[in-house]
Amino acid sequence: MQKTEPENAIIKIQNVSKRYHMVNALSNFSLDIPRGTIYGLIGPNGAGKTTLLRILAALIGPSSGEVWFEREEVSQNPSSIQRKIGYMPDFFGVYPDLTAVEYLEFYAGIHKIPRKKRARIVADLLELVDLSAKRDELVETLSRGMKQRLCLARALIHDPEVLLLDEPAAGLDPRGRVELRELVRSLQSIGKTVIISSHILLELAEMCSDIAIMQEGRLIASGDVEKISQHVNGGRQLEIHILEVERIPLAIELLKEEPGMSTITHEAGNVLLADFIGDDQALHLVIAKLFSKGIPVTSFAPRRGGDRLEEVFMSITEGSSPA
Repeated sequence: MQKTEPENAIIKIQNVSKRYHMVNALSNFSLDIPRGTIYGLIGPNGAGKTTLLRILAALIGPSSGEVWFEREEVSQNPSSIQRKIGYMPDFFGVYPDLTAVEYLEFYAGIHKIPRKKRARIVADLLELVDLSAKRDELVETLSRGMKQRLCLARALIHDPEVLLLDEPAAGLDPRGRVELRELVRSLQSIGKTVIISSHILLELAEMCSDIAIMQEGRLIASGDVEKISQHVNGGRQLEIHILEVERIPLAIELLKEEPGMSTITHEAGNVLLADFIGDDQALHLVIAKLFSKGIPVTSFAPRRGGDRLEEVFMSITEGSSPA
């Protein structure tokens, strides 16, 4: 069958459905995953995120539809695809009698990595995930964050092109989440494509280059955060900081006069929020007008991704709780 994926897509999901008895986990789901991205999957309980990741990992097959990995259709040669995919599930499993080194060497054997190469690969991965000092510790004695990093090392043992991470930050403290985020970014920098399922919306906004919002097995919206925000709200929301609070009323009046500006609110302190429809040239004219009228603007930028993503998510999913 001829591949129809766009040139920069490493994975193309075409009209995929998955049915479990009477439940549709995925319904006619289509999505392109560009090469080299960190792609986030967001959705409420039952959205189908884990089912989608398992299909991408060639662990289960779709009821209908196709998934292309580069020029291969996944169901035609799942073992070939699994050699190119590293999958980190949302549970660790029980390995009470293995040390960190033994754990990784066990999976190196599963992936048929030659024995003479295993020690070097395991050592490099433990260094990558900052667990070299724990190499001889029993897995069961490691903290939750260390187990997550060890599980990520396991997913990397065969040097896959794509990583699938299901709720990788679940249960981590703030430091663990920061460490995970930096690790994922470093993996992207060496050419990995990373697909992450998470309910921690701020983490996805700060980590991911693209997101897909899912609900009841369907794709609701996809793209980068700013484009999705513009699609949902008809524009972008700006956060404007005014140095002198007493000048805020005049700033609001001036903004109201500008075409494309709407819903201008004084959020708190010296911060204004405004919805804006228009291109960068129009935005430049707005900024120039404020300065020409003596408004001391100290910051003028789209609102932070995490804040906007929360709003977009709630708007699209009509108030459903993320999971």
